[in-house]
Amino acid sequence: MAKKRKTLTPTQALKKTPPWRKKRPKIGKSKKLSAEDKQAAKSRAARAGRRYPNLVDNMWAASRKKRL
Repeated sequence: MAKKRKTLTPTQALKKTPPWRKKRPKIGKSKKLSAEDKQAAKSRAARAGRRYPNLVDNMWAASRKKRL
């Protein structure tokens, strides 16, 4: 017998969607990463064993300014 699939609430479904599958927000223009942000994303990728930063690293670097 097949297992029953667990249904997700809309909030749970949004959390499960990876960022590369979501559409870009229509709010404002996109901003370029500064040299410092690019270096932070590169170092984070290197710590994770990747040669180049991915979307998640770049999103993390872009949000650093908001957290500081």
